[in-house]
Amino acid sequence: MRHVISLTLLILSLAWVPAVDADADVPTVASFTESLQQHQGFYTFYHDQHNGKIYLQVPVDGDAFIFQTSLPWGLGSNDIGLDRGQLGQTQLASFHVEGDKALLLAHNTGFRASSRNQAERDSVNEAFADSALYGFNVVARADDGNSVLIDYTPYLLSDVHGVSQRLKSTNQGSFSVDSSRSVIYPARSKAFVDNTELEAKVTFTGEGNGRYLRQVAADSNALTLHLHHSFIRLPDDNYTPRAFHPNSGFWAETFVDYSAPLGSDLETKVIPRHRLNKKDPIASRSEAREPIVYYLDPGAPEPVKSALLEGAQWWAQAFDAIGYENAFQVKVLPDGADPMDVRYNVIQWVHRATRGWSYGSSVIDPRTGEIIKGHVTLGSLRVRQDMKIAEGLLGPFHRDNRAELKETIEAMALARIRQLSAHEIGHTLGIAHNFAASPQDRASVMDYPHPLVTLTTDGTLSLQEAYDVGLGDWDKQVIAYGYSDFGGMPSESEQLQRILAENQQLGLEFISDRDARPVSGAHPTAHLWDNGADPVTELQRILTVREQVLQNFGQSQLPADAPLSDLQEVLVPMYLLHRYQTEAAVKVLGGVHYRYYMNDSAPKNYQPVGAANQQRALQQLLRTIRADQLQLPQQVARLMVPLAYGSADNRERFKGRTGLIPDPVSWAASAAHFSLTRMFDSARLNRLHQQHARDSDVPSAAALFNQVAAVVLEDWQQQPDDVLRQRLLSTAFNAMVKALEDEQLAPEVALTLRRALQTQQQKLSNSDNGLANTLAQQLQTYLDEGTWPANYQPHPLPPGSPI
Repeated sequence: MRHVISLTLLILSLAWVPAVDADADVPTVASFTESLQQHQGFYTFYHDQHNGKIYLQVPVDGDAFIFQTSLPWGLGSNDIGLDRGQLGQTQLASFHVEGDKALLLAHNTGFRASSRNQAERDSVNEAFADSALYGFNVVARADDGNSVLIDYTPYLLSDVHGVSQRLKSTNQGSFSVDSSRSVIYPARSKAFVDNTELEAKVTFTGEGNGRYLRQVAADSNALTLHLHHSFIRLPDDNYTPRAFHPNSGFWAETFVDYSAPLGSDLETKVIPRHRLNKKDPIASRSEAREPIVYYLDPGAPEPVKSALLEGAQWWAQAFDAIGYENAFQVKVLPDGADPMDVRYNVIQWVHRATRGWSYGSSVIDPRTGEIIKGHVTLGSLRVRQDMKIAEGLLGPFHRDNRAELKETIEAMALARIRQLSAHEIGHTLGIAHNFAASPQDRASVMDYPHPLVTLTTDGTLSLQEAYDVGLGDWDKQVIAYGYSDFGGMPSESEQLQRILAENQQLGLEFISDRDARPVSGAHPTAHLWDNGADPVTELQRILTVREQVLQNFGQSQLPADAPLSDLQEVLVPMYLLHRYQTEAAVKVLGGVHYRYYMNDSAPKNYQPVGAANQQRALQQLLRTIRADQLQLPQQVARLMVPLAYGSADNRERFKGRTGLIPDPVSWAASAAHFSLTRMFDSARLNRLHQQHARDSDVPSAAALFNQVAAVVLEDWQQQPDDVLRQRLLSTAFNAMVKALEDEQLAPEVALTLRRALQTQQQKLSNSDNGLANTLAQQLQTYLDEGTWPANYQPHPLPPGSPI
């Protein structure tokens, strides 16, 4: 018993330990930061110059803010996609402090409840996980207990932008952050009233074996970039979201609202837009309470800088049309201002090793869709592609006046820069692409325009109207939908419906990326890089222009002191002058008229393209695979010489099968293959089969096979020993075989196409030509055993987009 009592007393004595104050060893913020440099602002931070650290003072109450990452200094490669000024993800975030830890939480804004019932909001919040982006050590506490100090340095030196993942996904190598070669960057770390900006110089090390990486890096095994973190105060509650409509021309910001009444849609969509209100809402004309101001990168050179400013200012026309005075402004970024600072809508001029896309991005409040910052990235080399196109088109007509040629080319390039500036700013205003605008008299800068080449009465070419000037009617209507201040009466929804009705009255169509970009696209007027009211007529016209260009093509397209081998890079866009109009015309084949319908009216114009137009399109498309179209004129072929010593091969040149010697036969095969793969797209073949069943005048999928075979056989039979015609013959049948192998081809269509291929095989086997017999044997082997020569696949074309 004595032992039991003693053991009990021992246990009680061990358990009876006096409480330890968790904060006893934690210094105050004031004492900890006594020797540190303070930057007071939205989130105050302290710079430890001696140890190279950043300490951030964060509230313990967990107030939400917008957290934005970005890449101020990029890698300089369009193919890798890590560009200067690139924005990362925009997230609603907060800090959660518990004990000696602080978590940076990204909140799940895709699912919410707009109810005033807190319990209802909590039930949704608790149902979908948030994400802890990082955990920090608390190093000090404020005297009032309302905030703590955290060591933010480790997260600032981490791969918050996903650089390693991007390098891996583009096959450039496996990389990770090297902390020994990474430091904070105080020069671009600043605190303001409504935002705090932190930046670091972060080095990624690994084995950089990718060719794109080796092209741009000082050392492909060690990449030093800048990563930027922004903490942004949430806007006030005075912003009113505006409803999205499929025909508004805006993008949609979407979330699921579980407090929506039964019977209504859970999904809520609003448009992204800047906050803009009139000082006098009921006045027909008024200044804005706060104008939208964009700032241009001062690093853009003249005359590009002036062109960028002019194009950007076009948007003022649209705001003026809805009754605003001076509501949209463009200025040069002032000295000392940081383009990553959220207070500035910026237009950045970005350099890469190769031409690449330009972008219009935005920092958007995830709760409401309000655009807080517009951020435009314009690639500097795109303008040079335009200049190359102009040199190829106009060189022969200015051979005796290089000064006049230079002036004309520069004028066209600057016209494109104005249009590009307006286009990308349009995205940062919340506006989507409209790829149906070009057939509507260039109704929008939000289309992708190909330079319009006109053939004059005296047989010369002109680029006077290569690009349009100013906004189109569609652009002004979109701004009216998104930015009109209606002043209360009638209701906003009625006013928005009125604008949408005006669009139809004006005959303005809107078709965007999902419908226009795919090879399988069916909309007959929604295309990238096209021209003309009718895609088939324009293809016919551009083939005539192309023929004239190639007949006059020569050394005058190059300066006298340039290597002659550079001429191939000028030839490529001339030889392929028809490529985008081919993509436009092929959508007439198996095409379908439609728009984005609402359930308030019947889809009256939802119908296939007429049979006559489809037949007309097919005849023009067949021209693009004919030998006489694809044969280089002899005087041009003689100028296609091997690369000069000191010149490097690049993607802007054709690939071939003759080693270092240029191979125009393979170029022709690549061009024909481009057309054939678009004609033989499985979705297009399936549509043709169905449309033909309803209307026998529509060309069937089998008829398409047979007509293609007839064209290449006719060309070959005229000159059976011609190497180019032989190659086009194998290219066409290769395309047929590949079409049959597509898993998306409907089974009934595959049966009819197989029968068509059998018919063509029999025709070839009946020929007395050895090449035809061999091809017939290979086709029979494929039909019997499913094997086909791999080396019949042509090389892909040099990249065209982005022009």
